[in-house]
Amino acid sequence: MSSKVTLNDRGVITIPAQLRQAYGLKANDELILEDTEAGILLRPSISVPIEVYTEARIAEFARDEAAIGKLLPKAKVKKTRKPK
Repeated sequence: MSSKVTLNDRGVITIPAQLRQAYGLKANDELILEDTEAGILLRPSISVPIEVYTEARIAEFARDEAAIGKLLPKAKVKKTRKPK
């Protein structure tokens, strides 16, 4: 699908409602504008939250891994029958 839009004097374009709905775009969503060989590409931006690991958080991981390491040798494997 393609649509003709107008660039106003402030450099703003309006994405047609049908395209906004099709791509789930809402007010204040961030988009990426990319210069490609074929022309301008406008696509949704995806934000992925990251966690910064502090020394305390790393120590917590180490404690958890040590606890799991102690439990694994004691774990029993339950055999199941294949369904007919």
